[in-house]
Amino acid sequence: MLTEAGVAFSVRVADVDEDAVKAVHDPADAAGLALELAQAKALAVSRQDPDAWVLGADQTLGFDGGLVSKAASLGEARARLAAMRGKVHQLHSGAALARNGQIVWSGLDTASLRMRGFSDSFLDAYLEAEGEALLACVGSYRLEGMGAQLFEAVDGDYFTVLGLPLWPVLAELRRAGVLPS
Repeated sequence: MLTEAGVAFSVRVADVDEDAVKAVHDPADAAGLALELAQAKALAVSRQDPDAWVLGADQTLGFDGGLVSKAASLGEARARLAAMRGKVHQLHSGAALARNGQIVWSGLDTASLRMRGFSDSFLDAYLEAEGEALLACVGSYRLEGMGAQLFEAVDGDYFTVLGLPLWPVLAELRRAGVLPS
């Protein structure tokens, strides 16, 4: 998304134990967790390179009052998608900017997605076509791919669904003078 928006950047992996953060976080607060993970990632990298502007981001999925994690297997992905069929869930995308080892901005956006009442045969065909790549996606779908056919409505920003509240991030980068205004 950043590349397509014309933002130059490099990627550094943040050494953050996400499971440890999740273990002490209220599972009913999926939105707060997305923001907390984004901040933890930004801080971890900023401490290694204090002069850099560091963007940390994370996305969580809230469904039926709880937090949904990535599926460990295609069987688990199938069960999850079947459970979400015909229902609404929320994707929460958090972002944080850090500099000099401190958070200087953070933001969160939420999109609500309604899955359609797809058939079991469609679900099986979808899982076969997309394969294990779905295990890297919190909802076991990619809206930018065949996963678009799982839905009947999306209320929210497309970029938020993809995993980053892009408009607020770009606005903050412009405000901070990192991007031209």
